Amino acid sequence: MLTKMRKSLSVAMIAMNEEANLPRTLASVRWADEIILVDSGSVDRTIEIAESFGAKTSYHDFGGHGEQKNVALDLCTSDWILLLDADEVLTPALQDEITKLLADEPEYGAYWIPRLNLIFGRWMRHGGFYPDRKLRLFRRGEARLSEGVGPHSTPQFQGRRGKLKNDMLHYAYPNMIVYLEHMNRYSSEIAQLLHRKGRTSKSLPTFVWNAVLNPAATFIYNYFFRLGFLDGREGLLLHLNHSVYIHWKFIKAWWLGQGKE
Repeated sequence: MLTKMRKSLSVAMIAMNEEANLPRTLASVRWADEIILVDSGSVDRTIEIAESFGAKTSYHDFGGHGEQKNVALDLCTSDWILLLDADEVLTPALQDEITKLLADEPEYGAYWIPRLNLIFGRWMRHGGFYPDRKLRLFRRGEARLSEGVGPHSTPQFQGRRGKLKNDMLHYAYPNMIVYLEHMNRYSSEIAQLLHRKGRTSKSLPTFVWNAVLNPAATFIYNYFFRLGFLDGREGLLLHLNHSVYIHWKFIKAWWLGQGKE
């Protein structure tokens, strides 16, 4: 009779000045067999905190979100990998679910994890922001992240995928200042990608759609049809500003297309 062996787990992370988030995040995965953290030049206590939780740390110049996370994946040595952001936390129920899954032979080679986002002090449960599933758990060597696609790179996995039931918590944007700073930076990164692809809204109809109608349609769809209004005042602020973010990335791409800096 063959004895089933528990599958080992590596947690792969990237970080840059994440001392405020790391203790909460690493406490939720300290039971993993290995924690790999790739730093891109933190000047706070990120490295010190990570190593206090037993993480293996290394430095790598930031070359893009997908590129940096692939560096972390390549350093992992366990059977399975959990890809985690520094502001994400596994609930006790999700920790237990993953532990039980890896105690046997998982049915699938990769798993979607539902993510619950904290934005402006409220857990967003409507408007397309929940369950916000992310493909984060997979066999080592069977998934890579897309490179050169900006801040929202997704692991690419060929094969059948399962879904976990319990939530991962994302402490995304505690206040409006942090949110606006991130959206400004992300929209600039995506505008550069759009510009390189020639998507600079050259014609007037395309400009009107990308810069005006698309943001407006997105707000109407998410806030009304996807019930974003059920998340109260914070939901209204989120969906208004998410539409502004869409406006920003297209007008920034258009601006670059005009030869502006």
